[in-house]
Amino acid sequence: MSLASGPGPGWLLFSFGMGLVSGSKCPNSCLCQAQEVNCTAMHLTEYPPDIPLNTRRLYLNNNRITSLPAMHLGLLSDLVYLDCHNNWIQEVMDYTFIGVFKLIYLDLSSNNLTSISPFSFSVLHNLVQLNLANNPCLLSLDKHTFANTSSLRYLDLRNTGLQTLDHAALHHLVVLQTLYLSGNPWKCNCSFMDLAIYLIVSHLDPPDDENATCVEPMELVGWPITRVGNPLRYMCLTHLDRQDYIFLLLIGFCIFAAGTVAAWLTGMCAVLYQNARRRSSEEEAEDEAGHRVEVAKRLFQNKEKSGQEGFPQLV
Repeated sequence: MSLASGPGPGWLLFSFGMGLVSGSKCPNSCLCQAQEVNCTAMHLTEYPPDIPLNTRRLYLNNNRITSLPAMHLGLLSDLVYLDCHNNWIQEVMDYTFIGVFKLIYLDLSSNNLTSISPFSFSVLHNLVQLNLANNPCLLSLDKHTFANTSSLRYLDLRNTGLQTLDHAALHHLVVLQTLYLSGNPWKCNCSFMDLAIYLIVSHLDPPDDENATCVEPMELVGWPITRVGNPLRYMCLTHLDRQDYIFLLLIGFCIFAAGTVAAWLTGMCAVLYQNARRRSSEEEAEDEAGHRVEVAKRLFQNKEKSGQEGFPQLV
């Protein structure tokens, strides 16, 4: 399925059938009012059943929920606000939010997230605010994670364990206004340069700018990541460290060795060619001399014969 395509007829029929079975009563231990369902701090260990299908705001925060089932969550086609912060959610799959196309606010902060599938948010075209903060084991995000969330204006990535971030992941966020990046162990090496330059040219000023700093290399420890673009240009494009010099030395040695071997082989080929040519010339000269001798012998023999024929024969 393409990123922009919605669910097929089979999914819609399935959702309709599930909706007929689910009913619209309020889950036990939750508070329901109008189109809002509040299950905050109810010691839930799983997604509550029987959420009313017309729910627009759903609060699941401060529980022990470990996963969000796409089959049940996808029935809430009118959902615009989902708060799941402070739970035990470990993974977000590609189809988790397949049915909640109208979602505007999503809070997954303070969970145990270790991975987010590349297209988890691909159907959330209307998403405006996304909070992934305080998931210290997340470590990395795919460059397609925010590919279709073009309406996103607020993105919180604080304390997620991120060491680097592909700058292509932010290219589609054309209306992004607020970006939090602090509390992460940013490795400001040469692979980080594209992101650092993007933060400069995009004119994004993270509110936590002073706290979003590099942990390595040593030359840039403590530097705000929004200010390391130019130093990284110098270090990665013009400055050579010891490894670069060693690499250049090895390359030079290889070129020298290859040139020496090539010159030796060329010399050997030239010598062999000259020897072969000299031998060929000598053989040709010998053949020519032999031919001349043979011709001279024949001429001499012919003269002798002609001389003998010139004297009168005695009877």
